[in-house]
Amino acid sequence: MTARVLIVDDHASFRSLARRLLVADGFDVVGEAGDAADAFAAVRALAPDVVLLDIRLPDLDGFGVAEVLAGDEDAPVVVLVSSRARIDYGQRVDASPARGFIAKDDLSGEVLRRVLAGAS
Repeated sequence: MTARVLIVDDHASFRSLARRLLVADGFDVVGEAGDAADAFAAVRALAPDVVLLDIRLPDLDGFGVAEVLAGDEDAPVVVLVSSRARIDYGQRVDASPARGFIAKDDLSGEVLRRVLAGAS
């Protein structure tokens, strides 16, 4: 079964690039959101399996969004993304309910599959 992905990032250019990369690698991108409020609405409306979630959003950071989503009964898997390195966030990534982290420069379908499978 193909994972249904919601892309959440405040930069439309990154959402477009991520969509093209993931669709080309067999993922079903079901929607996009530019901020936390739209992300919550999209998760309710689209029921994605995976939320590719930027850490830096204008209204609530990705860590806060991940916490809220983790409280849902049918919570999607959250994978954090950032243009910054994982080390810049210290222990916050490990302490979050997100499945993992991908640097935006490293995003590909293969990398996302490895994170979803629990590989580092």
